[in-house]
Amino acid sequence: MKSIFSLIGKILYKILGWTYDELPEYWFKKQVVVGFPHVSNMDTVLAFTYMKIAKIDAKLLVKAEWFFWPMSIFLKSLGGVPVKRDRSTGFVDKIVEEFNKSDKFILAMVPEGTRKNVARIRTGFWNIAKGANVPIVFWYLDNKEKRTKWLGYMMPGEVMEDDLLKIRDIYEKAGYKIPLNGHK
Repeated sequence: MKSIFSLIGKILYKILGWTYDELPEYWFKKQVVVGFPHVSNMDTVLAFTYMKIAKIDAKLLVKAEWFFWPMSIFLKSLGGVPVKRDRSTGFVDKIVEEFNKSDKFILAMVPEGTRKNVARIRTGFWNIAKGANVPIVFWYLDNKEKRTKWLGYMMPGEVMEDDLLKIRDIYEKAGYKIPLNGHK
């Protein structure tokens, strides 16, 4: 079944005019994948489609408002996980616990948290990766070239702000400026 979904995903990418990097050699059984930029709902379609192309069993965070019937059935079947962004719910701790009890767990998210312009990114991805002691893997949706790219990875260090600057530099080299106002 995974092969059929992979083929359908490849066809969809071709129809949309997008290409993609193959999974990188540094792919891990446990990791937090962050994707930038988040400019349209199509980003989510591209992410879910790539997961099927690459036959990745990952969980992708999606705002809770999208989980209404019948959309919730569809999103959950693709690996979507609802996240409430308007209040603290202990979500980071729950996800760290999921990492700790699993042999394999891949979580994907967009740290901008919205398609609107933001002054600073959300840092839950770093807290999750740090708490679970897993790498952060960088995915880039290059809208100019219409290609999804892997840019590398890092293990979270001791100081989040230092890591955010390193991540900013990685994405700037690829052509995207991450909003870090409020961070160093």
